[in-house]
Amino acid sequence: MKRFLAFSFFLWSVSLFAVAQNSLPISDIRVEGLQRISSETVFSALPISIGDLVSTRSVANASRALFGTGNFDDIQIGMDGDILVVKVVERPAISTINLEGNKALATDALLDGLKNSGLAEGQVFKRSTLDGMKMELTRQYVSQGRYDASIETDVVAEPRNRVSVSINIDEGSNATIEHINIVGNTVYDDDTLLDLFELKAGGLFSFFSSSDKYSREKLKGDLEKLNSYYLDRGYLLFNSDSVQVAISPDRKSVYITVNVIEGEKYTISSAELSGDLVLPEDDLKRFVLVQKGQVFSQALVTSSEEFITKRLGNEGYNFAKVRGIPETNEEDKTVDIKFFIDPGKRTYVRRIDFEGNARTSDEVLRREMRQIESAPASADKIELSRIRLERLGYFKEAKVDTLEVPGTDDLIDLRYEVEEQSSGSLGASVGFSQDSGLLLSANIQQNNFFGTGKQVGFGISRSNFASSANFNYLDPYFTEDGVSRGFSIFYRATDFEEINVASYTSDTYGASVNFGYPISETERLGFDLGVNRTSIDAGLSAVKEIKSSPRLLDIIDNYFVSQLDPVTGTYNVAEVLENINNLPANALVDSGEEGFLDKYGEEFDNFTAGISWRQSTLNRGLLATRGAAQSLSLQVAVPGSDLEYFKLGYEGQIYVPVTNSFTLRFRTQLGYGDGYGELENLPFYENFYAGGFGSVRGYQANTLGPRSSIADIYRISQAATAIDSSGNALALSAQGAYILDPATGLLVVDSANSFTRDPDPFGGNVLIEGSIELLFPLPFVKDQRSVRSGLFFDAGNVFSTQCGSTQVNCSTPEISGLRTSAGVGVTWITGFGPLTFSLGRALNAEKIDEEEIFQFSLGRSF
Repeated sequence: MKRFLAFSFFLWSVSLFAVAQNSLPISDIRVEGLQRISSETVFSALPISIGDLVSTRSVANASRALFGTGNFDDIQIGMDGDILVVKVVERPAISTINLEGNKALATDALLDGLKNSGLAEGQVFKRSTLDGMKMELTRQYVSQGRYDASIETDVVAEPRNRVSVSINIDEGSNATIEHINIVGNTVYDDDTLLDLFELKAGGLFSFFSSSDKYSREKLKGDLEKLNSYYLDRGYLLFNSDSVQVAISPDRKSVYITVNVIEGEKYTISSAELSGDLVLPEDDLKRFVLVQKGQVFSQALVTSSEEFITKRLGNEGYNFAKVRGIPETNEEDKTVDIKFFIDPGKRTYVRRIDFEGNARTSDEVLRREMRQIESAPASADKIELSRIRLERLGYFKEAKVDTLEVPGTDDLIDLRYEVEEQSSGSLGASVGFSQDSGLLLSANIQQNNFFGTGKQVGFGISRSNFASSANFNYLDPYFTEDGVSRGFSIFYRATDFEEINVASYTSDTYGASVNFGYPISETERLGFDLGVNRTSIDAGLSAVKEIKSSPRLLDIIDNYFVSQLDPVTGTYNVAEVLENINNLPANALVDSGEEGFLDKYGEEFDNFTAGISWRQSTLNRGLLATRGAAQSLSLQVAVPGSDLEYFKLGYEGQIYVPVTNSFTLRFRTQLGYGDGYGELENLPFYENFYAGGFGSVRGYQANTLGPRSSIADIYRISQAATAIDSSGNALALSAQGAYILDPATGLLVVDSANSFTRDPDPFGGNVLIEGSIELLFPLPFVKDQRSVRSGLFFDAGNVFSTQCGSTQVNCSTPEISGLRTSAGVGVTWITGFGPLTFSLGRALNAEKIDEEEIFQFSLGRSF
């Protein structure tokens, strides 16, 4: 240390002598003491160069410049002959920052705050910065009502001129509010005003809501609410002139006193426009919400300013300023409001650029633009273009920046910045539904195929009642003006008995092509053409509406074989058929009405055409909370098809906000179908069904409405056996069929022991459904976007305009026939898929209806 001081004194003496002579140019500059910092950093900050003459002022300036970098604790400058010597002592670098004890403030947020203040790993350590940050953290905790919070710091030196910083935080506890007092109010009582406050004095439920925890920010917000409450009710001169926050000696309790001056109530005497209107006055006046004779409302004045500004922005005046200036009249307590308009210059868009679309071509983004180049810059069109980019689903988010063009005051450039996300999926899912059983599916879907914006997909699925496979393709911009074209190929095999529907199976395969035409930003027309083949297998137990009974030949084919043992007294097929052919006419039971398959066959080739109209203003594609959506569709099997029929459907829903947290949802679904030409009614496999999720909860899925007439299948009158193809004996008495009497050779039926069962749901050609739901947030759930809960009231049923003579529970449409239910339902979007369940109670169920209080579904779309 002594050598260092001696050397410093020597250098300083030499430098003073050189400065006094003022004639010694610098031949070289030498920097000593550097460890981490490069010499180039010093030279770049040093205002002295080789060849300069050194003076007292230049040395002082050099010292200040080097200290200004913040990298050094000490700097000494002197001369060694004609060499300038700069000796420095570097400040240490921060190797690590350790935070302990913080819970109310997240670690990441604290580290970001420290970094913005100059404290981060790798940066130069400054004690003053650490002390300042310590005081700022203390202020933040105090603003949250944590008056007993304490912060301790510890700086430990490490090798190679580094330090580690430890910040130990004791957050303490929130001071609770014991009392809130409002002084000076006469128009509104304390209870009315305190209901506006988010902060509350301690009560029975304060533990759950934490409303009694003091926070400076919450108090500021409550005072703004109080101010707005009075200003929106005519008290133009209202003022909360002072607020006192008192803290108990133990720092655990807070007492708040708010002093207010209410003033008088003012009414509006006139509302006028002034300034440079640029647009017709009548056009702008329709956005003025305040009218003569109304009680003054600051909210209406502010809204009027925003609407006029937005209207001007839509015409290219993007920098317009509108101010509502009140002029009070103390005598009659009225106020004149003048909206002063400064439109600024009209701006035009010179160029639109895109950033961040590495995979997606510019063309895909540009075709979504509603703001075009060289046109006046419309604020609405600029924002709508950004929203359309986000609706594509290719990007996590889209941002837009408005850039001024240098050298002009009426041109701007738009830069849309997007962050791409995976727009394709390759996945498999497993789920379970109470009415559909195990659900298995796999799909490949690419909604932005090779960055072209086209959709290509393939999927397969399997459940207890259905198997399906499909391929689809869609070009959303088949034409430049947004006409879409797509096609699909599909196959479905369904066993309807598994989902509470009359016993039959169907296999359907086909293809379709569709076109979509945009009518507006929220409306679209759709057209489709398709062809499909449907095969129906009714089976032995098919109901009368599907196939008439008895079905003697079906029974023989299923329960007899060609080789029978003559020892047992049974018959082979040839003998049976011979005896049947010789039966008298009265030996067969009358089959009654013909079923659908008896009239029209079991295989159908149909050509379909459809038209649809859709409109949606929903704020979300999933679990919406605002807006409305509706669709109207007509599907027709055109003349030339095996079956000629049509189906008309309507679906609608609307969300009506009640408060910030509660929303009413109204939903309805209507359907009607019928045959035309030679077809008397709607094909049974196209019937509507009701009950269960998405319909009328509290009833089993698909069980409401008309029931079928059971088939006439009877037990055997006496013991008999047959041999199956494997040589095993079959007891015909267990098969539920007809048999020949060996004594007479006639077919006999034992009607006393008729085989009976409950009639199955059959559906109908008229569907009426509706529901009202009160949606509310679940407590203790932070992300309400992934959860929906609500109380519901459902009503609906299926009817038929052509009931069969023996059909059960079948009626024409009538209000008294609607089934109703009420309950509560919850939907949660989980990592496994949507989980939905409801607790519903049927309110007017009939004896034949099948009720189901608890219903759930996992991994199923809705």
